[in-house]
Amino acid sequence: MQDIIIEKPYQFVPPHRGNFLPKAILKLGLVPWYLRKYEGVVSHQLRGVDHLRESMRQGHGVLLAPNHCRYADPLVMAFLAQEAQVPMFAMASWHLFEQSRLQRWALSTMGAFSVYREGLDRQSLDTAIDMLTDPKRPLVVFPEGTVFRTNDRLQPLLDGVAFMARTAAKRRAKDGGTGKVVIHPVAIKYIFHGDLEKAVDPTLDALEKRLTWTLLKETTTTQRIHRITLAMLSLKEIEYLGAAQQGNIEERQQRLVDHLLCPLEQEWLGKTTADTIIPRIKALRMKIVPELTTGELDGAERERRWTQLSQIYLSQQIASYPPDYVVFPTTDTRILETVERLEEDITDRVGVHGPLEVIIQVDEAIEVPTDRTPRGEEDPIMKRLRERMQAMLDQLSTEANMVQ
Repeated sequence: MQDIIIEKPYQFVPPHRGNFLPKAILKLGLVPWYLRKYEGVVSHQLRGVDHLRESMRQGHGVLLAPNHCRYADPLVMAFLAQEAQVPMFAMASWHLFEQSRLQRWALSTMGAFSVYREGLDRQSLDTAIDMLTDPKRPLVVFPEGTVFRTNDRLQPLLDGVAFMARTAAKRRAKDGGTGKVVIHPVAIKYIFHGDLEKAVDPTLDALEKRLTWTLLKETTTTQRIHRITLAMLSLKEIEYLGAAQQGNIEERQQRLVDHLLCPLEQEWLGKTTADTIIPRIKALRMKIVPELTTGELDGAERERRWTQLSQIYLSQQIASYPPDYVVFPTTDTRILETVERLEEDITDRVGVHGPLEVIIQVDEAIEVPTDRTPRGEEDPIMKRLRERMQAMLDQLSTEANMVQ
């Protein structure tokens, strides 16, 4: 399980607000160097930057809302910052600040501030709202909330984006200023430009060896991926359900997720829910984690909660494999993403598989209204944001190389 839960009391990490250091770091070329070495990103394209420039020129509070499919996403936004000649603030999960002192310093220096995903972080929300109310820089928030490694598929968006933007819009309107609050949908798309077999075959070989299989190289890459994916699902079904299950993959995934989450929801929330995976996970973590950070639980209860958190994490992993994502015809980028996801889920690490080109496309601004969301309806802001983001991703997906 990735180190995303920190077992100590949360402390808000504010951003560095000066411009000199982030601009100097961008000029030194440290971001492109890091992306090449550790993420395999060797080139980039920027599209629609003038949309951002125009919103900044008009003095609007600007919220940039990109999709989140790779750990490189926050760093590649630096290309946009450099082109627009404006540093950015960004909301980032607290666990990222707790990995090392150097990473904490780097994140804060580049304008990131922490958000506590396992609770209501009023200080982080207030910081974000203040940044939009009295704008000095654009604010970057990833509305999917977590990395899913499905570049062409947008995951359900968290409503916190609309809450922050609406609250700031109301404050700006009350102050009587002329500037507005706007959201720019941003699409981040990675394109693989290398030899696919050379990039993924060693990883697939290692994963099959880990499963004690005889290597069957006469099978296609997609067949090998499906075999490993099915094997991992079956192993978890045997572990938690007693036997590999019948039915199509989607039904089996949902059955296992519900088996893992429904008892926890009944215990901690008093009811089960049919919501999408991320809201279900967030609701459970907000109940389970806080007392873990106090150090007051006895050993047995602490161990029980960590077991529950591992089951929640497994549920997210299961939901990260859309059954039709690498169904033929598909693209080399989708295959690469899926192999990387398998590698990370099985080994808790992922290698560098380049070369990748990243395309960052900024859409026209969505003006944030000050009225309330209609009761019982989807927030119109989130609906427009989701539709715009997915439309850009659909178009950008056509630029990837099809696997013949």
